[in-house]
Amino acid sequence: MNFDQEVANNVKWLSSIGADPTGGTTRLLYSDSWVEAQNSVKNKFEEIGMKTHFDAIGNLFGRLEGSKYPNETILTGSHIDTVVNGGKLDGQYGVLASYMAAKMLQEKYGQPLRNLEVISMAEEEGSRFPYAFWGSKNLVLEAKKEDLEDIADFDGVKFVDAMRKAGFDFRKEDEKIREDLKAFVEIHIEQGNVLETEKKSVGVVTSIVGQKRYTIVLKGQANHAGTTPMKLRKDAVYAFSKIVTQSIGKAEKIGEPLVLTFGKVEPKPNTVNVVPGEVLFTMDCRHTDQEELNQFTHEIEEDMKKIAADMGMEISIDLWMNEPPVPMDEKIVTALKEASEKNNINYRMMHSGAGHDSQIIAPYIPTAMLFVPSINGISHNPAEDTKNEDLVEGIKTLAAALYELAYVE
Repeated sequence: MNFDQEVANNVKWLSSIGADPTGGTTRLLYSDSWVEAQNSVKNKFEEIGMKTHFDAIGNLFGRLEGSKYPNETILTGSHIDTVVNGGKLDGQYGVLASYMAAKMLQEKYGQPLRNLEVISMAEEEGSRFPYAFWGSKNLVLEAKKEDLEDIADFDGVKFVDAMRKAGFDFRKEDEKIREDLKAFVEIHIEQGNVLETEKKSVGVVTSIVGQKRYTIVLKGQANHAGTTPMKLRKDAVYAFSKIVTQSIGKAEKIGEPLVLTFGKVEPKPNTVNVVPGEVLFTMDCRHTDQEELNQFTHEIEEDMKKIAADMGMEISIDLWMNEPPVPMDEKIVTALKEASEKNNINYRMMHSGAGHDSQIIAPYIPTAMLFVPSINGISHNPAEDTKNEDLVEGIKTLAAALYELAYVE
């Protein structure tokens, strides 16, 4: 079997575990399909001679032992969980690609100088329980037991019960962060259409955007649609439309890498013959530069308050997510760039507009990312796909970078 076919077969095999009858894959944290997938990946690791183990919460590790520097480990991998009815690549491609890159290197060069370790992280998506990055937050000891003891999924199953049923538990309180981890490299589908549009096979990620998310409520006055003159209305939808138009206009003027999204919108009373008296809406703003992000969102907040005041309305602004931008490690970014050039990979430098495990890990361990294209930019959807040749190019680029990190003095 040639390498290209092996890649395609592995993707088909892993995405079949948790296959959804309606299409796609559903593999939620601590579910039966999740347990089956982690154990199946563990078997794959052991077939090529990796030493395997699970940590307390279910992160899976497969290691090729280093011959010269046993106290230095190069880590690579991604997450094994999916969204509900998700695609065949998000997360799991990074696990498979890391495994296949390690297998390729071992077959070609033998034992690495440093430990080469692949991680299949327990969870990233936040799809079953109201908590995300459970795998990576435990790797760097950021996860807090008290944040999960009382949460449950939509069916009322408690997080703690699901975890223990799957055979896992909270880590020990006195556990210390691993000092042997010298680098982490994650490969992932882009989940956007930049690489496909520019006909690039690989993206070398330089940073992950900062995100601010808001829930905003405008309160005007509900009134009769036929008897209330236009000049006497306190129409919350009209105020909302002004906010959206003005804010997006300013965002477009600033341009990339700033992005602004108004997502959820709930007008009340939401009926045909009543002037809407209230609108709840969400706002998501992202930028790679913290100062620029802060400056723009402050201006938008002040604009919203002014529009509401001018129209005689009340406004409440709840900033409930404020994640800073995360730069990738310059040395590892350089290694990825040089690996792309040495192998004549058609690549570009770029930032990530989505969140990934790497943003959790980077403050603790030198970290960088690779992207491969997403067809039509589609992700979190059964239609999610990437050309097999691009999946292969991504693995070859990852392997070349891991060679420099794990095999070279």
